[in-house]
Amino acid sequence: MNLESLREATRKQMPDKRWKHTLGVVETAIKLAKRFDGDPVKSELAALLHDYSKAWAIDRMEAIIREQRLSMDLLVYDKELWHAHVGAWAVQDEHGITDEEVLDAIRYHTSGRENMTKLDKIVCLADYIEPGRDYPGVSKIRELAKHSVEEALIAAFDSTIEVLIERGKRIFPLTVLARNDLIGQLKQSNNKIANGG
Repeated sequence: MNLESLREATRKQMPDKRWKHTLGVVETAIKLAKRFDGDPVKSELAALLHDYSKAWAIDRMEAIIREQRLSMDLLVYDKELWHAHVGAWAVQDEHGITDEEVLDAIRYHTSGRENMTKLDKIVCLADYIEPGRDYPGVSKIRELAKHSVEEALIAAFDSTIEVLIERGKRIFPLTVLARNDLIGQLKQSNNKIANGG
């Protein structure tokens, strides 16, 4: 299936506001890929499909998670996480997307994970900072994204964790693991620079 067909199929899955957000994520992901030596083609594809099932009914998503045994622990955490895993399954099932790197970038764009690939980081960060996003701290995250994907993502995960704590919600373990891993990557990178490597 070509990109135009995928674009049309994705547009049909969501209301106009979500489609506008998706286009913002696509535009931002391509910019980040170019800035940080990522793959602009895969970044565009994963960004286009990242919210494929976001507007689907909760009971439909729950049924797919259960029937496909996607990640059963999702069911005890915030429903906002569900669409990422369901979407990765749906674009593979409905459109034959088989590139695991693209599927993972869709699957983990809300939570992050340990050992995030460059594509994971780009799509996740693009979702946080696309031009339509407006929440406390987004300007700082955009500034950090001018020079470091890792620093920007740490700040983004911090903001998510703070909101979840304020609302008395559970924090999905992968997000904590992703944040800790990124801090470790930065520390390692800074040590190399300090030691002339």
